[in-house]
Amino acid sequence: MKKWVFLRAPLRMTWWLRRDATAAWLFLAPSAAGFAMFYLIPFVMGVMYSFMSSASGERFAGLSNYRELLASDSFRKAASNTFYFSAVSVPLMLALSLGLALLLNRKIYFRKWLRTSFVLPLVVPVASVIIIWQMIFDWNGALNYALSWFGINRVDWMKTDSARNVVIAVYLWKNIGYNVILFLAGLQQIPKDYYETAQIEGASRFRQFFGITLVYLTTTTFFVVIMSIINSFKVFRETYLLAGDYPHDSIYMLQHYMNNMFVSLDIQKLTAAAALMVCGIMVIVLGLFGMERRYRQFME
Repeated sequence: MKKWVFLRAPLRMTWWLRRDATAAWLFLAPSAAGFAMFYLIPFVMGVMYSFMSSASGERFAGLSNYRELLASDSFRKAASNTFYFSAVSVPLMLALSLGLALLLNRKIYFRKWLRTSFVLPLVVPVASVIIIWQMIFDWNGALNYALSWFGINRVDWMKTDSARNVVIAVYLWKNIGYNVILFLAGLQQIPKDYYETAQIEGASRFRQFFGITLVYLTTTTFFVVIMSIINSFKVFRETYLLAGDYPHDSIYMLQHYMNNMFVSLDIQKLTAAAALMVCGIMVIVLGLFGMERRYRQFME
């Protein structure tokens, strides 16, 4: 009898696990169906269209659409501007958000108000806030008016190479609050005993930062870098609202190119550009995964 009871226990456990798995899949099914319908299936169809001679799929064109795309000066300019923007803005985002998180993690005046101020850009609609940025950087805007007090000539910010700096500033302002929250959460998980022990052993603040803080923030930093890179490829909305369809050459991004191809109904170049952008992001992300894996092995 006891032996029969022991045999039934694993069977009951397996039955409960299968029941839980079935319930989990049922709850995930609507979300998975929506993701497949609005994201996965359209993306796969877009990749298929990029190998066709027309949107109706008349003839398989092979890599001819990609060769034409890579030979296009406007595409190369958009790609170089996008990667340059990511290469400059992501390190700035990482340094500023980590520095602000370290500052807000201390007991300073107005800490709660400062935390709230960094979160506000996440909840305020971008379209309404861009009006304020236009009022600041317009030819007759607030910034040029303030510079005129010091005898500095006016600058047409959105029609010169300075437009790139404006877009970087908007990107940092919009996304820095989210990264600060992530770094704050990571900093609060570090045991205080480690810092007290390091102080007793005579470790400087510089050594504590690199030996304790950065080590325990490895996972958080890795996630912040990936999210910052992805967001840097999604800066089209802000740039479009600031400068329109055809902005200055320095801020002509891949999304501008794809938007213009969509307006002209050049579906082949549009889908080919989207596929190449996804491949570029995947290469960067996979490279970061490899670096993070090697860093973990080195630390172990």
